[in-house]
Amino acid sequence: MAALRGPVVDLATWDPEDDEHWDKRFAWQTLWITTYTLMLAFAVWYLVSAIAPRLNSIGYDLTEPELYWLVAVPGLAGGCMRLIYMFLPPVLGTRTLVGGTATLMLLPMVGWTLAVRDPGTPYTVLLLLAAAAGVGGGAFSGFMPSTSYFFPRRLAGTALGLQAGVGNFGVSLIQFVTPWVVGFGLLGATALTPQQKADGSQIWLHNAGLVLIPWVVIGAILAGVFLRSVPIEANFRQQLDIFREKHTWVMTTVYLMTFGAFSGFAAQLGLLIVNEYGSFADAPDPLKFAFLGPLIGSATRALWGPLCDRFGGAIWTLIAGIGMTISTLVTVLFLSPTDVGQFTGFLAGMLAIFFFAGMGNAGTFKQMPMIFPRRQAGGVIGFTSSIAAFGPFLVGIGLSAVAPRPFFLGCAVFFAACTGLVWHYYARPGAAKPS
Repeated sequence: MAALRGPVVDLATWDPEDDEHWDKRFAWQTLWITTYTLMLAFAVWYLVSAIAPRLNSIGYDLTEPELYWLVAVPGLAGGCMRLIYMFLPPVLGTRTLVGGTATLMLLPMVGWTLAVRDPGTPYTVLLLLAAAAGVGGGAFSGFMPSTSYFFPRRLAGTALGLQAGVGNFGVSLIQFVTPWVVGFGLLGATALTPQQKADGSQIWLHNAGLVLIPWVVIGAILAGVFLRSVPIEANFRQQLDIFREKHTWVMTTVYLMTFGAFSGFAAQLGLLIVNEYGSFADAPDPLKFAFLGPLIGSATRALWGPLCDRFGGAIWTLIAGIGMTISTLVTVLFLSPTDVGQFTGFLAGMLAIFFFAGMGNAGTFKQMPMIFPRRQAGGVIGFTSSIAAFGPFLVGIGLSAVAPRPFFLGCAVFFAACTGLVWHYYARPGAAKPS
């Protein structure tokens, strides 16, 4: 592996579209450091969804709506933070943005490590800690525009697809690692006594928050030592020009379909399994399946980046919308089940939704650098990802307000409408902005 180093090209004259003023090696080095930190950020964002299904087993007494809300709050906070993060890349620069975010991520991890050790922690405190985890979701709308400054348009689909896809693996990472690390004393933390479950067994649930702390510290150090900022600057007022563009709003709606569904269903899948199939004998363990959807969606997003560079993003976003609509309607058939055997159909439908959502996420991030000028594209990427980050919150409150079946039917209608927008504006022959 090549050693990390500073750029060869003077960053004052940085221009990815001109090979003489672009350092390919430094661009990819920046991508991998920010992607590493983004993956950890997503893990922090979904930390609550990995912990919440087990809270009642260690002495908490939370109702079903309280658990839905607890898992939804990081989505609400993440979306709000993204509305701030979207303005930060040209203001703070890449190094300060990434390093500062890594430092902030320590707060929710330490907070949840302490909270799960005390079942008497007030619900209000749990909500505040859930909101603090939102910083992991907010990071995306700063990191992605920042990365777009380092690559030419011809590589935008590959670079952004890899960063978003590998970053999204953080969702699966925390949901996969948590069931394992809660089974034993971790590293030097064996002095932290385990929690007692109702059946008398022991669990180290605090490890879910503890396990990533050293890796986040490494991310902060890498950012401080090896990252730099390119000379793309704009104040808050200048960046507001994206809101006068019609396609900002169209792409925001479309990305709400793809990433909104990915993030929302990723956060709530474990609770959906519990609430729909948990009453049956031999009920499926939600923690054994919750990570699969985000894993598939993340892998698809990363793998589809080069395909989007080759064939364009719009066609893949269109296919994704069609696939998400059909998959959602199929999943409806396995909601309100009468037999635990229907779980296979439910899981297959959900995994198909994640697959097509990942494809759509890759497609949209190829489209935006093609539709907008470079600085505006960064702002639009930040804004669309800000709105889509409300996915966990919207799905959470939707499922707490209505039964899953009508909620999924409503999602299918929305997905179909978004697919129509993609066809009309971007994918059909003679489209206004073929991308």
